[in-house]
Amino acid sequence: MRRSPEAARENILAAAEAILVEHGPQALKLADVAKAAGVVHANVIHHFGSISGVETALMERMIRALADTVITGFNTGGAAPGFGAQALFEAFEAKGAARLAAWLELTGESRRMTLVRDVVDEVIQTRVAQDVGVDRDAIVDFILLNIILAVGTGLFGPTLSELLGRPPERARELALEMVQGRISALGSKG
Repeated sequence: MRRSPEAARENILAAAEAILVEHGPQALKLADVAKAAGVVHANVIHHFGSISGVETALMERMIRALADTVITGFNTGGAAPGFGAQALFEAFEAKGAARLAAWLELTGESRRMTLVRDVVDEVIQTRVAQDVGVDRDAIVDFILLNIILAVGTGLFGPTLSELLGRPPERARELALEMVQGRISALGSKG
């Protein structure tokens, strides 16, 4: 059965994400992604141009899914303070987004990540800015802080925690405490 172009791309990206989570970004090879997706490598090239295109599209897909989760949480009104940070840390730790983001930076491909600005703008346009009463620059800085902490925690948190004799989740706990403190500080300004 022939898939639509969107379904074919999604199938390839799902296969790439499974490889990323299990083996890391260095394992994202054209032939391996094609095999995992059950397609020929020419199909991957047709949809993404190269393995770099797959990596960029995968990162954008992960960012989009994260933003959708956060925006939905804010729009339903049931999101506790720090909900967005929890979702961000989960994506960057468990789903391999931190490793992929670092890989894209180290290989010079991060400049292709133009979706990040659009997604940050979408998050800001939700109730966050209106409810908190904080200016846009403060929210952008807060999002930047969250991303930096999530990437660092996703890359090094468990390892550094254990090297310092702490449980593997301690770095994440400390980072989230810092985020909660910043949420409180922003809330008191509103």
